[in-house]
Amino acid sequence: MDGVSEKMLSQTLHALERDGLVHREAQPTNPPRVDYELTPLGREVAGRLIALIECLEGRMDEVLAARERYDARRAAPGSSSTA
Repeated sequence: MDGVSEKMLSQTLHALERDGLVHREAQPTNPPRVDYELTPLGREVAGRLIALIECLEGRMDEVLAARERYDARRAAPGSSSTA
């Protein structure tokens, strides 16, 4: 995957396996190969994440409008730039 180091990918897959979201199976081939698949828990979580992403994508106009209102308030004269 572009932009992701092998080390970071390996660490992420290990964490997902540890959390019970993916199942890892090493194949006794030459060269060695490892297969990953989502567990039932991983499939449920993925489904919920996809639903959340679709919800946000469908309401992106509202998100962008909220950002514009926020930015306008922060840039208004007399507004405090510290949080």
